[in-house]
Amino acid sequence: MRVVVAEDLYLLRDGMVRLIEAFGHQVVATAATGPETLDALRTWRPDVSVIDVRMPPGQSDEGLRAALTARTEMPGLPVLILSQHVEQLYARELLADGSGGVGYLLKESVFDAEGFIGALERVAGGGTAMDPAVIAKLLSGGSRNRGLERLTEREYSVLALMAEGLSNQAIGRRVFLSESTIGKYTTSLFGKLGITDDDDTNRRVRAVLTYLNRS
Repeated sequence: MRVVVAEDLYLLRDGMVRLIEAFGHQVVATAATGPETLDALRTWRPDVSVIDVRMPPGQSDEGLRAALTARTEMPGLPVLILSQHVEQLYARELLADGSGGVGYLLKESVFDAEGFIGALERVAGGGTAMDPAVIAKLLSGGSRNRGLERLTEREYSVLALMAEGLSNQAIGRRVFLSESTIGKYTTSLFGKLGITDDDDTNRRVRAVLTYLNRS
């Protein structure tokens, strides 16, 4: 897959480039500022991008705003945010449109190469990759919408793990249930949320977005 890497710290940027290419993917462009990020996204329309939140010139939220602008111009453009910070307002906006793969990971929570590349590939494929700490931050102070209120406690916990980007098999391992049992829970929660699309990947993304935008 074709990847854009946007990170202002040289060593981290170069390290990600080397890691991504070591797993057989192509980094088509890198960026060190917000404007460079937007230009690279417009020029290359990558299969997925890795973008830091705080970048020059202002070191505030230039990277995230570049991602938002690009997704407005190119709906569904897959974006994985990799940052030390959770910017709640813009992060919610990034997740709100419901199109294309999205992810938000904290740098401190990335512990191995396979996990990072797996998240990147999942987002490129239209899925989600959400750090549990980011989910907690986005949902702080929120209240469930009516669809979510219909979920059982187990269905809700399955949906929360789904938001992290886990497959049914991985969710089953986490909660000590079989993959088929998790499949029944996901089918049930899709129905309660009114999500009937036959595309399982799309249904999972729509369910996760309902969860993340509950407040």
